[in-house]
Parts: sequence; structure tokens; C-alpha cells
Amino acid sequence: MMRKLLFLLLAAVLGACAVIERPPPIPVRPLDVRADCSYRDETGGSGTLRLDVAAARVRTLEAWVDFPRHGACRFALKDFRQTKEMPSIELVQPNGSCIVRMWEQGSRVTVAFQQCEKMCTGSAYDQLLPLIYDRRDGTCA
Repeated sequence: MMRKLLFLLLAAVLGACAVIERPPPIPVRPLDVRADCSYRDETGGSGTLRLDVAAARVRTLEAWVDFPRHGACRFALKDFRQTKEMPSIELVQPNGSCIVRMWEQGSRVTVAFQQCEKMCTGSAYDQLLPLIYDRRDGTCA
């Protein structure tokens, strides 16, 4: 009985030491991506993303996200100027505080928003999360 208990304890300790798979590091290379996708989530929220980036230069950015009963957020390249290309892309609103950042990790490209309350109506900014485009299947969320 004592051997079984010792064996189970040893198995539990070794199981706790299992290797956790981490996402791959962000590559240090110019971002190249074309995305044209839309989504609808289980809460009724929806959005679209049109993105064209070549050699880390943003040529197209159109993002629209709608949150029922909260409002919507809209982002267009014409409202920003690009200030960084590497290691991640950064777009800054010339007369505002909104910053849009883009990077890739594995097959996914992330478009994140910081201090962009004025790009949204109602309380939509409180609901806004980064948009993620998956190159493998062309979907976004």
C-alpha cells in the first residue's frame, strides 16, 4: 500500500512538471499581410478588418467594430501616420492620442488599439479588444 501511495505521489509531482507549450517568439522581420475578414461573436458583436501591409508599410487599414447597446469603433488609415515599422508597426493619430499597433505571432496578426476612445461612439471603447487575423484560415475575431 505504501508503495502505491509513493508511486502516486511521484506521478503527481512529475505531472506538475509537464512542459508548458509557449507561443513562438515574435519574428523580427518586416510584416507582410493582406486581410479582408469579418466576424460575429456570441454576444452579437461584429466587426470587419481590411488590412494590407507590405514590407512593414501599411497601405490599407479599415477596421470597424460594433457592440450592440454600446456603440461602434471605426479606424481608417487616413486618420493616422505610421511612426514605426519594426519590431512592430505603430500608427499614431496626428492630432489625437490614438495609437494602433500591429504584430505577428505564429500564424496570427494582431491589431491593437490604445487611447482610442475618440474613435468610438458610446461606451464601445470599453468593449474594444485587439483584432486578431489568423492567416491559416483567413478568419478574424
